Amino acid sequence: MNGQTAPEFTAQMSLRDGRWGLYVVLLNTSERWPEHRFGRTIPTLTDRTDALSVLGFEPVPGAEWTWTEDSETPNNPASPVVLIAAIRVRSWSEVRA
Repeated sequence: MNGQTAPEFTAQMSLRDGRWGLYVVLLNTSERWPEHRFGRTIPTLTDRTDALSVLGFEPVPGAEWTWTEDSETPNNPASPVVLIAAIRVRSWSEVRA
């Protein structure tokens, strides 16, 4: 890569309509965000890594999944909780260029 560092992105995973979905957040672009939908089971660490690989990404060395709690309805303390997982990733094409 000529001494350049591959750009990093955030991959996030959340539950919607009873299924987990993983997507890579591509800010400041008109590109469609890469996305993977899982079945109805909770994705394992291996499932998540495999899904990232299919999308062309890999976790940044040393990165770990973090979990955040959000509200389905903002500013409503009675709203159901939404769990969002996130990890820093980089594109394989950028790493191997």
